[in-house]
Amino acid sequence: MSQVWPVYKGSSFNLWDPDTGTYYDSVDSVSITEHLQEKRRSQSGTRSSAFAELDDGVFDDPETLPCRRARIAFRDVTRSTDTRTLIAALVPPERVIVNQAPYLLRTAGSARDEAYVLGVLCSMLCDWQARRTVELHVTFEQLNSFTMPDPGEGHPVRDRVTELAARLAASDERFSEWAAEVGVPVASATAASSTGGGG
Repeated sequence: MSQVWPVYKGSSFNLWDPDTGTYYDSVDSVSITEHLQEKRRSQSGTRSSAFAELDDGVFDDPETLPCRRARIAFRDVTRSTDTRTLIAALVPPERVIVNQAPYLLRTAGSARDEAYVLGVLCSMLCDWQARRTVELHVTFEQLNSFTMPDPGEGHPVRDRVTELAARLAASDERFSEWAAEVGVPVASATAASSTGGGG
């Protein structure tokens, strides 16, 4: 059944805020799904594409498109006057994103790994790294150069970051599937914890 999906730009989300209500446009879900499915198929043969890392069976199922599930996006454009340089969020499913808000494609791992990565990206320590190299745009090349400490699943610090990030990110029922995979309830972050500015 056809629906109208918002098209996100950078200002469509903020730290721990998956939907500011400001959109680039809107799009018909059926037509954009067909377009994105065809685009993914064509990019799967390009070695530099992240889609090349996916199993062949994935490409036949439009339900596996990234726009069908929650994913981490970050703002491409930044300014030295901004309070934070690196602004990332978990955006809801059924959202299309323009180039000014690149997203991370999960090709391996779990939603718990995704929650941990989000927690680190939204931390002041990661933002400090960004401020040392970023001028006007946050690129994948710069993002890949940031130190991403990972003590491993089961480490108390990693597990705590994962839980806090997941609770802050899964703000409503749109994230229920993702939150269930992480193992946290939706809308479980308190107002006090969400004003801390991020891990």
